[in-house]
Amino acid sequence: MNSLSKCVFPIAGKGTRFYPVTKSIPKEMLPVGKKPLLHHAIDEAFGSGLSDVVLITNKSKKAIQNYFTVVPNTNNENLQNLNNLISKIRVQYIFQSHMLGLGHAISLIYELIDNEPFAVILPDDFCPGTDAVIDQLKVVYQNNPGKCIVAIEEVPSEKVDQYGIVSFNKTESDKNILKVDGLIEKPDILIAPSNYAVIGRYILTPEIFNHIEKKPSSNSKEIQITTALNQLAKLGKVLAVKFKGRRFDCGNLPGYVQANLALTDLKI
Repeated sequence: MNSLSKCVFPIAGKGTRFYPVTKSIPKEMLPVGKKPLLHHAIDEAFGSGLSDVVLITNKSKKAIQNYFTVVPNTNNENLQNLNNLISKIRVQYIFQSHMLGLGHAISLIYELIDNEPFAVILPDDFCPGTDAVIDQLKVVYQNNPGKCIVAIEEVPSEKVDQYGIVSFNKTESDKNILKVDGLIEKPDILIAPSNYAVIGRYILTPEIFNHIEKKPSSNSKEIQITTALNQLAKLGKVLAVKFKGRRFDCGNLPGYVQANLALTDLKI
């Protein structure tokens, strides 16, 4: 129950905020520096000891499968580095035919998990640096087996309606670790329990599958992972980590541009 080797990447979305470029190029393949977002995210996972990669994608994103195929007989150093990564990870593909939310995407991997905890990375949230966010969560999980761990970041009050927001009333001995007692998806500013938002890094236990809704709610028309986490939080089984580092929201153009501009300062 405590082994942790799998990392899941839900990447089936259409990337409509980047149309028209994402009409033919998967959003996850947009470059930040010389590498696409997905490559950066898999580097983060592999560097944290997660070598089993599960890509939840759709069948129109053939560029992703092409990218993670070995290039034979190359003298290019960058391609050799990519080949080296490909040789050290095991990639599995799950195809999501209907975009019904993150909870629905996670539900599709039930048979692959084999009753083990697993990590989730959303490549849209680009978190550069040597202290990988998913590794920070992994350390907390190892000290708290059986609990789900989420990364959180303080956001401006006027943006709480764009995120899943946590409520809490206690901290662990480490002030950067919070005991979560509830989560709410995209609340109005007037009812938001805090301004700490969940970002795209999670470690989830197999118990999450018992709490994922079977069909979308009438309000959102999506199956939210926040709903399942909220139920586990009420059982005392969710911790939130104020992670060290920076996050760039590459799900929108301003954040994507900022991420590329920041590479010079970050020397990545």
